[in-house]
Amino acid sequence: MIEREGGSADAIPTDVTDGGQVADLVGETVRRHGGLHVAVNNAGMLGPHRPLADLDEESWNRLVATNLTGTWLCMKHEIRHMRAHGGGVIVNVASTIGAHLTLPMLGAYAATKTAIGTLTRAAAKENIAHGIRINAVSPGPVDTPMSRLPGETDADRDARISAVVPMGRVATTAEIAEAIVWLASPASSYTVGHDLVVDGAGTP
Repeated sequence: MIEREGGSADAIPTDVTDGGQVADLVGETVRRHGGLHVAVNNAGMLGPHRPLADLDEESWNRLVATNLTGTWLCMKHEIRHMRAHGGGVIVNVASTIGAHLTLPMLGAYAATKTAIGTLTRAAAKENIAHGIRINAVSPGPVDTPMSRLPGETDADRDARISAVVPMGRVATTAEIAEAIVWLASPASSYTVGHDLVVDGAGTP
């Protein structure tokens, strides 16, 4: 899509739970494009839909490694480059499930996403003096496979969400992207350490 619009885009497969691979990702991005000015940390997984007492240790560890450790590792290497080269902008993708909305059966996922908000605020205060603005976006339900519960079709999901989200529908991926673009742009130049909820009024 980017290339069709005349832009340049690369895909560099990376395991965000591996610090060496993340460092290589940042290094290769800089090599190909001449620098790193904006980073969006969006890798994540939902994990099993089950009570915390029934969650196996392997699933817990995978969720924490991917959602939380992965976000920290990406920020770590992005920040190191940005500090050395005059600053930049980082946007982390959290979720309304967690700090903004408590749901049963998704406690482990919620814990990791809540922690992303804490990481974002701490890193924002640590790095704003270096010219690095760090914020987060917390989407509500979005039209992706991750928003479906086990066994649900898109129609099932849409009916379930329409009943609880005042706007009456899930978000499109483009709507979340627009919020991220705003946080990454000079239009939000005085916004630092903020968690922007984009959820169709779905949180209390």
